[in-house]
Amino acid sequence: MPRAVSANAPQPAEPWCPEAETSAWGHHHEWTWRRQPSRGRPNQQWTCHWRVLGPSHGPALVLLHGFGASSGHWRRIAPKLAAQGWQVFSLDLLGFGASDQPGIRQGGPLDNRIWGQQTAAFLQEVVQQPAVLIGNSLGGLSALTTAVLTPHLVRALVAAPLPDPALLQPLPRRRSPWRRRWIRRWLGLVVQLIPLQWIVPVIARSKLIRLGLQGAYTASITNDLDLQQLIGRPARRPTAARALRAMTLGMSLRPRGATAPALLEQLATTNLPMLLLWGQNDRFIPLTIGQQVVHQHPWVELNVLHHCGHCPHDEDPIQFLNALLPWLDRNLGNSRPAGDVQKT
Repeated sequence: MPRAVSANAPQPAEPWCPEAETSAWGHHHEWTWRRQPSRGRPNQQWTCHWRVLGPSHGPALVLLHGFGASSGHWRRIAPKLAAQGWQVFSLDLLGFGASDQPGIRQGGPLDNRIWGQQTAAFLQEVVQQPAVLIGNSLGGLSALTTAVLTPHLVRALVAAPLPDPALLQPLPRRRSPWRRRWIRRWLGLVVQLIPLQWIVPVIARSKLIRLGLQGAYTASITNDLDLQQLIGRPARRPTAARALRAMTLGMSLRPRGATAPALLEQLATTNLPMLLLWGQNDRFIPLTIGQQVVHQHPWVELNVLHHCGHCPHDEDPIQFLNALLPWLDRNLGNSRPAGDVQKT
């Protein structure tokens, strides 16, 4: 179980070794996120799980996981980055991993605005210095949202890849009030009627979760029990179904300003460097979407990772780092640790 600690607790440096490449990597902690009240929403607080690895004096780098995953999914990247001299943080987004899993009644709909606010608060209260943000899939969208909310806390942004249905079909700038109300009520009814409290536990305890996860990888994951456990364990929690219901409603009802096209437009005014790392064989988010983003926003860089699917950081960490680190060199200069990732 994670232990509660002060955000200022010193973190010892640890060398990387192959045995460290499991979902248990890093020093585990808990952080209480006290979300600020706003109109129609009382003060809320949530317990969030996070972990850290690397020298306390190193520059900060924050890893954000994708949908259904957790901070443990950076098992093959985090130890290597820590060995390079980075202080590597990773946060379980609200609703995932070992963080709280609130439902609609507890926290309202969950979407990338909430996760962006959570990450921004994490940067302010725990990391306490500007950091490089790297996100896989939903984590990439959450990192983009964080960069728009608090650009002064983000040194560089990496999405691997960047998912959002609005990249294919952007939302209209204006929708009539009656249409918004009708959509909200209809979706709310549908989401409430789906018996997720029965469906989620069945999937989490069956082979279906492995079959679905296999779609994110080009290589077989049949024997990767560590991966299957880190995905399946949070889904077996009794609060998982209510959190999934809140995410389904939240992501479906986001305003245009919370979608990737609008966020990219806002980020373009900050001069913040952004990199897309995309698996060439991604079955979930096709490479053509990344190419379209770069065509519309030439200031964004795209690096295609060969023979990789939706999780290139876990499928081919060496290729991932060999694309990432030179880009950080170009954009951060001497402010990142020196070192080369060796091919294996």
